[in-house]
Amino acid sequence: MEIKTLGVIGAGQMGSGIAQVAAVNGLSVVMNDIRDEFVENGFSAIEKSLGRMVKKERISRQEQEEILSRIEGSTSLKDMAKADFVVEAATENETMKQQIFKDVDEYCTEGIILSSNTSSISITKIGAATKRPEKVIGMHFMNPVPMMKLVEIIKGLATSDETFNVTRDLALKLGKIPVPANDFPGFISNRVLMPMINEAVYALFEDVGTPEDIDQVMKLGMNHPMGPLALADLIGLDTCLAILEVLHRGFGDDKYRPCPLLRKHVDAGWLGRKTGRGFYVY
Repeated sequence: MEIKTLGVIGAGQMGSGIAQVAAVNGLSVVMNDIRDEFVENGFSAIEKSLGRMVKKERISRQEQEEILSRIEGSTSLKDMAKADFVVEAATENETMKQQIFKDVDEYCTEGIILSSNTSSISITKIGAATKRPEKVIGMHFMNPVPMMKLVEIIKGLATSDETFNVTRDLALKLGKIPVPANDFPGFISNRVLMPMINEAVYALFEDVGTPEDIDQVMKLGMNHPMGPLALADLIGLDTCLAILEVLHRGFGDDKYRPCPLLRKHVDAGWLGRKTGRGFYVY
């Protein structure tokens, strides 16, 4: 099947990034969120990102305008009926995602694939909320989407091979490298990453080192481009907490128990870069 129009549900950091990458690669995009201001914020983020590309002479000003013209804003999920393929990039909340998929299932024609950018939630559970579980799949992009090459492709229990193949081909069309992962909590990326971030938070909680010291050790000693605490701030501490809770609940293993300091930061609204404060002040 030919994918000409991509539906993106969620205009936040991930959704706007996915919309940008799709438009850059020639697709028409319907970018949806629950309020006009959220959609406008998504457009602003894309415009700023493309503006940086213009300054670096990677694209021309005319190309920037053409890319933006391929993106249509929406505040109604019914607009997903225009899409040939849907990517959901809403908040990492299982109940919310299941409701979104239940609703979109009613609006999209029978053969349309519905994918989720979830970073940890069961694709099998999300698919079960629809009448097309064989057409539901995980398409987990990395942050920031325009820069990161990886896309985890996750089949649920009922996902068909055809759905996997179409999704893999779409990822390639978007200039990404698709890597398959099985439907376990956290998949591959966050099953490995989140315990490391959580342990770094515990090291801070127990005063083993300052945020700068902890990150410097991982950057210089393990050759990581970014320390785990700075990375947590980039991801969003609320998202990190949500993923760890999915891992803890899904495996029942206390090695995934979120550090109390992480919970305290989220309770305080110190969510990282997006709020101006996390483990660092921005």
